[in-house]
Amino acid sequence: MKYVPRILIRLALGSAALIVVTLGLCLSGVDYRPYLREPYYVETADRLHASVLTNTVVQGELAAGFGRARLTPTVNALTDDPANGKFRSLPLAGYGARHGKSATGTHDELYVKAVALRVGNRLGVMIGADALIIPPEVTAAALRRIESELKLSREQIYLSATHTHCSLGGWGEGRVAEAFAGGFQPGARVWFADRIVSAVRDAVADLQPASFGDGRFAAPELVHNRLVGDLGKVDPEFSYVVLKQTTGKLAVLGSFAAHATVLSSDMMAFSADYPGCWQRAVEQATGGTAIFLAGGVGSHSPTPGAEGFAGAERMGQTLAQSLLEQLPKTPLTNSITFGMLGLDLSLPPLNVRVSDGLRLRPWLAQKLMTVKKQTFIQAFRLNDVVWISTPCDFSGELALGIKDFLQVRGRHAVVTSFNGDYVGYVISPRYYHLGGYEPRTMSFFGPNVPDYFDEFIRKLALELATK
Repeated sequence: MKYVPRILIRLALGSAALIVVTLGLCLSGVDYRPYLREPYYVETADRLHASVLTNTVVQGELAAGFGRARLTPTVNALTDDPANGKFRSLPLAGYGARHGKSATGTHDELYVKAVALRVGNRLGVMIGADALIIPPEVTAAALRRIESELKLSREQIYLSATHTHCSLGGWGEGRVAEAFAGGFQPGARVWFADRIVSAVRDAVADLQPASFGDGRFAAPELVHNRLVGDLGKVDPEFSYVVLKQTTGKLAVLGSFAAHATVLSSDMMAFSADYPGCWQRAVEQATGGTAIFLAGGVGSHSPTPGAEGFAGAERMGQTLAQSLLEQLPKTPLTNSITFGMLGLDLSLPPLNVRVSDGLRLRPWLAQKLMTVKKQTFIQAFRLNDVVWISTPCDFSGELALGIKDFLQVRGRHAVVTSFNGDYVGYVISPRYYHLGGYEPRTMSFFGPNVPDYFDEFIRKLALELATK
């Protein structure tokens, strides 16, 4: 018996050594190396230089076309028929607290809407979907068909979503995606991609002479900083574009930075949240098409003034009324400056943290969440405004800096999120050491990514703005 303690000690030491080795293999310190000399930065800088050499901005008469496709799936169908949007069950995307439960039905319709813009030989399409995000697999499937059928490249397709947390799920594979969008159902991707293609096809087919106007107004009472409250900043600006065909047909694009989270996880029916209320109100008042693109929603929550659908309706109607007051005062022109530029952005290794200073080693993080080595940012110039698309929940605070950067150069900026890829939250670096959902759980790529994104967004925007 006197040897048992010695054996136990050896076992304990062996176990401790095994734990130490395992932790050493699985964990490392957060990567704080300056990004300016890292390979991913150099690769992106080289790509931007090559793109700039071939970039053109044109000026001339505008043609515009409008399209829409119903995105709302049918649930409780007898059999799955993804091509026609019919499913026996399909989860809602947005809240992990739903635990992948199926939607029970439809409260209000979901759509994918598009406007096509052509000046001279330059054609681009701007798309908004009543969805949480535009998943990368859906983007890839839609782009294959768009490139084949319409001969449009990735650079010509500007994607965004309303970020409603009550739209179709089932489109994601892997632990992270399925936590927010429910169990993977391949048919959800088929339906979603088809709706994007349909809206784009209709918009391009509808091209005809049109006039253009744009503007902005502040709605600070409808948005707040959800990370630090009054200690932080918010982007209160609602930006819009109005397009009017010579036949009188109208389309309005609008963007605002508040999360579409007025409806809680208790909501189990499809709904476009307050952006849907805004779209319906504008369409009812104008007889046209209204398209909402989520702005820099990172760290920005809605302040609807009421809960549930009462709050969503109040917020949507308030924004719509402010817009409708602006429309008659918005000057229109049939000749605009138009350009577009896209950039493949190389990504650093994953920095998925288990504590403030410790991360999973990238090889292990990659097994938990499949991400590509590149993502995509993009800019469209419409007269004096540069619309910038990002593949994330982009920070409204970072957007303020970009807007100031272009403002002093005589241009305006609009920054939108969810452009057909998703790389988590990109928020102000000063929040990186906070705990919680945005700074810790959803900041996938480390402390340097906000500055890295900000630098190349500014370079991309400046290239278009100064042509």
